[in-house]
Amino acid sequence: MKVSILGCGWLGFPLAKKLIEIGFEVKGSTTSEKKLALLKSNNIDPFLLELSETKISDSVTEFLYNSEILIINIPPGLRKIKETTAEKTFVAKIENLIPFIEKSTLKKVIFISSTSVYADTTAISIVTEESVLQPDTESGKQLVKVENLLRNNFNFQTTIIRFGGLIGEDRNPIHMLAGKTNIPNPDAPINLIHQQDCIGIIYEILKQNCWNEAFNAVAPNHPTRKNYYSEKAKQFHLTAPLFNENETNFGKMVSSEKLESILSYKFMKLDF
Repeated sequence: MKVSILGCGWLGFPLAKKLIEIGFEVKGSTTSEKKLALLKSNNIDPFLLELSETKISDSVTEFLYNSEILIINIPPGLRKIKETTAEKTFVAKIENLIPFIEKSTLKKVIFISSTSVYADTTAISIVTEESVLQPDTESGKQLVKVENLLRNNFNFQTTIIRFGGLIGEDRNPIHMLAGKTNIPNPDAPINLIHQQDCIGIIYEILKQNCWNEAFNAVAPNHPTRKNYYSEKAKQFHLTAPLFNENETNFGKMVSSEKLESILSYKFMKLDF
């Protein structure tokens, strides 16, 4: 089976290597010319490909050619853009991509979304795939629009994966929070997922041919932010962050029960 992965970065690159290991043929895109050799040396068919609001690289047609499945794994990347100019930035990129998908051999799409499509609330509650999508960030709003664009297109089948905060052996938010003060939401639950489980879930969707679904993908353990990051600071020998205990907490607890049930998936990384 041939798969194209749009975005061979922190998640896409090890995902591509795993899929090749189990017998898939993989095309992978990068925006860095320097990374092409790395992809090729790992048996990934490399493509230099960049999306913008107004155009897309000419290589996109060949990137999609003869593939059966496309995995869209690019972040909205709106944090450095002023909100007044950010509207539709990511949406426009995907709108430019969709006509090329429609003209290709692709029949199935996996879109990597985020739990930011759900709002944080003061009455911290459990959210499921049935919960109303009410994002409170520009990134979340555009992810919802893209989810709808893809799911409402009948030229291909789309499965959405809403990952929580991404954790890996080389990646943990404590490195950004260590030593900081006045951090909000000490009692809000964490919603994190390890890179190994991200790859495992994508593989199960491909293996089980599970399409036209939306899944939350968050590890089932939800300690509070204060407890989790205080413990991580000790583990990494960092200065513990100090939380603001006086303000109202905002947050949500994201449930992955649907994913665990439908895919019979068992999370591999619960202590990260």
